[in-house]
Amino acid sequence: MKVAVVVQRYGPAINGGAELHARYVAEHLARHAEVEVWTTCATDYVTWRNELQAGEDRVNKVVVRRFPVKHERDPLTFGRLSERVFHQPHSIADELDWLEAEGPTSPALVAHITKHAGEFDFCIFFSYRYYHAFHGARAAGTKAILVPTAERDPAAGLSIFAPIFRGVRALMYNSPEERTMIQALAHNEQVPSVVVGIGSEVPPNPQPQRFRQKYGIRGPFAIYVGRIDENKGCRDLFRHFDSYLRNGAGKLTLVLIGNSILDIPKHPRIRHLGFVDDSDKFDGIAAADVLIMPSFFESLSMVALEAWALGKPVLANAKCDVLKGQCIRSNAGLYYDSTAEFVETLRALEFNKWVAGSLGKNGRQYYRDNYDWPVIERKYLDMLERLSKEPASGGFEPLPGWMERRKESCPPAADAVAATPSGPSTAPEMTLPRPTGPVSPPLPKRAPVPERHDPPKGRPHQGRPQQSAPHRNQGHRGRRPSGRSTGASR
Repeated sequence: MKVAVVVQRYGPAINGGAELHARYVAEHLARHAEVEVWTTCATDYVTWRNELQAGEDRVNKVVVRRFPVKHERDPLTFGRLSERVFHQPHSIADELDWLEAEGPTSPALVAHITKHAGEFDFCIFFSYRYYHAFHGARAAGTKAILVPTAERDPAAGLSIFAPIFRGVRALMYNSPEERTMIQALAHNEQVPSVVVGIGSEVPPNPQPQRFRQKYGIRGPFAIYVGRIDENKGCRDLFRHFDSYLRNGAGKLTLVLIGNSILDIPKHPRIRHLGFVDDSDKFDGIAAADVLIMPSFFESLSMVALEAWALGKPVLANAKCDVLKGQCIRSNAGLYYDSTAEFVETLRALEFNKWVAGSLGKNGRQYYRDNYDWPVIERKYLDMLERLSKEPASGGFEPLPGWMERRKESCPPAADAVAATPSGPSTAPEMTLPRPTGPVSPPLPKRAPVPERHDPPKGRPHQGRPQQSAPHRNQGHRGRRPSGRSTGASR
């Protein structure tokens, strides 16, 4: 089987969520199929400047073909068009102008897809909202599979994307919340799909003391890993943590890992380490007491999954349906939707070690059941095998003609997203039987596995903890571990 993975940026030094997701999938599918990656020469997701050489490359033994970006992003034009299509009635032509302005605009990449997609069994496109996925999926036709990586933001409500969601051969969703939103927007329930998510390359034996010694960190700490950006909720995180510090009782330091485009508050208990390599990142998560995820928009948080893989509880922003839903389904973290709740849930994790430990233990099992690589690989291979046996049907609806494109018939995209069902999905994810050996196609037939509604033995569940913490949290969010209430619960 030959598979092409198509993504906006690609490389070992590119750690954006969708891009890292694409690299992991490409490298794991390469164990079972002949895989190529088709991408652009850009490394910066803001400018899309051509920085890597066009042509063939190899990354971890996978063939990578890079194509130039036609022009860099003009932030003023992109901002003006975003305001129009997100918040005003507009036309299909406006949306196509927005897509061109967003970038990375690479006609050379789309031309390659048009010419060579027929030589491959499938083309897996990552990130629905970009030029390469919109035009590339249409060019690939019946070969196109989409990993949307869609967040609950206005772009998902643009009218040009619903035909893409309906026209691809299959969709590989990151979460039940993402699937619910896209199906409400596109009415594409008939398109084959599965909630897959993504695994991670978590080391078996991280070294927490090595991290503490290298960076001179003593005492308990909470960690944030990712881009330090207002869009990731970091400005609110600083405000919430300042309130925690002024409360006076807690001893946690906030450690920040990642590049920042915000001014970071100057305080002895806020440490910014900048960008670190994967070894230091995993050592840091293993050394931390809790991972904080303040983001408002996620299709799936890889770093939350990594924290759970390492047995650490997560404190998440309840305004993000995906994060809140994973907290509920995993029973492995707490969530907050105000400063007061942030302070109380953070204190609950700090002072009630039984609750924090139980949540971390649940997280480790949740990761193993749903996101270990044998589970992820199996879902991809099952879908590829299914599609290879089914005739292609449907296809992409043609774009409207010149006159129709210019009619202001499209509602504000933000309104379209706001009208879709919101809130977390509380149904447990279906857990497939774990493979006992290497995963390789064709996979054996198996009976459907019923959903698991009750937590496994020994896993805390709804109820009240049996031991009390020094600080009772009246603003608790999330499912409670069993026993008497401490005000704690992902």
